[in-house]
Amino acid sequence: MTNTDDDRSDGFTQGSILWPLLALAGPLTATQLLHVAYNLTDTFWVGRLGADPVSALSFSWPLVFLLVSVGAGMTNAGTILVAQHTGAGNDDRLDHVAGQTIGFVGVLSVGFSVLGIVFAPQLLQAIGTTPGTAVHDLAVTYTRVIALGMPFTFGFHVFMSLLRGWGDTKTPMYLMVLSVGCNIVLDPFFVLGFADNPLFDWVGLDGLQTWLFTATGFAGFGVTGAAVATVLSRAVAAVVGLWLLFGGRVGLHPTLADLRPTVSTVEQLVRLGVPGAIDQSTESVAAIVMTALVATAGTDAVAAYGIGNRFISLVWLPTVAMGMAVETVVGQNLGTDRDDRARRTVYTAIAILGTAFVAVGVITVWFAHSIVGLFITGPDADAVVDHGGTFLRIVAPTWVFMASYHMMNGAFYGAGSTRMAMGIGVTTHWGVRAVAAALLALGFGFGATGVWYAIALSNVTAAIVGAAFFARGRWLENVLEDDAVEDGSRAERSGSTD
Repeated sequence: MTNTDDDRSDGFTQGSILWPLLALAGPLTATQLLHVAYNLTDTFWVGRLGADPVSALSFSWPLVFLLVSVGAGMTNAGTILVAQHTGAGNDDRLDHVAGQTIGFVGVLSVGFSVLGIVFAPQLLQAIGTTPGTAVHDLAVTYTRVIALGMPFTFGFHVFMSLLRGWGDTKTPMYLMVLSVGCNIVLDPFFVLGFADNPLFDWVGLDGLQTWLFTATGFAGFGVTGAAVATVLSRAVAAVVGLWLLFGGRVGLHPTLADLRPTVSTVEQLVRLGVPGAIDQSTESVAAIVMTALVATAGTDAVAAYGIGNRFISLVWLPTVAMGMAVETVVGQNLGTDRDDRARRTVYTAIAILGTAFVAVGVITVWFAHSIVGLFITGPDADAVVDHGGTFLRIVAPTWVFMASYHMMNGAFYGAGSTRMAMGIGVTTHWGVRAVAAALLALGFGFGATGVWYAIALSNVTAAIVGAAFFARGRWLENVLEDDAVEDGSRAERSGSTD
């Protein structure tokens, strides 16, 4: 590492807490915003095709989120180890951990790609699509194409996670700009071709559009085109990111030799990553259950749920980004034994986001129906807007609670307490959200509205349960301390045997 790298590490473990958080969270917010732009761009252009294609994307999204969540949970183990080793000054371990994470997650990505391609029809049917219908067929095709590109998606997630643990959130942001730019350019042409593409009208090139369509007859690939554009765009980011990493052009510099599995490191990645993967996949599986329950109220409700979730993903970006920033700062401070500073990091983040989400919640409740109306047009739009507006008005007031929980959860992850985070996630998403949704939607006949109330209830419950575990303080025991204890135990056993 250079002196610049050391200064960056010290900036997270000494001095002001506010500015390191904002320095990390700013680029992370932009990166997450750009990530959501993938879905928003797909939804916007596919929305020109009608309600069925939008419903297909809404059915496909939970399955794609499930696959990505498992990969993100495993890559998060690399973030934890890199952050704590950086804080502890163990520079000799950083490249090894980075290489092991890349190799391990790379193998997983191929496996999940195969699973997504093979089982897409059955999984989509399980969450409410009807085989033989247009919505089912479109959703299957979209899901399979996205699953085919999982190695690229996982590869870029690894790149982002490793650099985030080290303290660099700007480089991944620049790559995301490149990737999303590619998607924005490709989407309108891959989805609509040259036939009914309004892009030409907007830029005043109607004549060119007519000539191109006459010459090629290309009318786009519809929903499939949106998936292909997304995969190609993610491939660009993944390839460039790994080239930067292995070329030593960023702070970490793994080599091909670091990809060779080391039992002890892989065990550590699994120990940290599996609970995180379960935690994040629990949320996505719960989303699948929610989609299936919403589907009992009709495809209009499903489309509204998909649009509402995409808007929530947009306004939720500062929370996701700040949670990641908390994870990095807490991890580096625990790596250098600054427990009190780790706690104060969480308090600072909660104060910032708590204030912001009170205001955001009020604005969303006031303009709920207008917000949903931005994402859907056509004869079925009124029913979708009605469902979506109700969804946002019920859930938005609870965002301040969920934001507070995510800051505490970021601390749990930064400390390596992934089993604790998993326990809270499973409890709130299954013990509260899924059960309450089933009871309200089916048992008491509230339909989609019952699902909306269940989501709001689980947000409040997560904050309460998370605060209880945070106050106990057991999460302050970091991963490196556990390794030291285990190494000592192994040494004692070896000595007694000799």
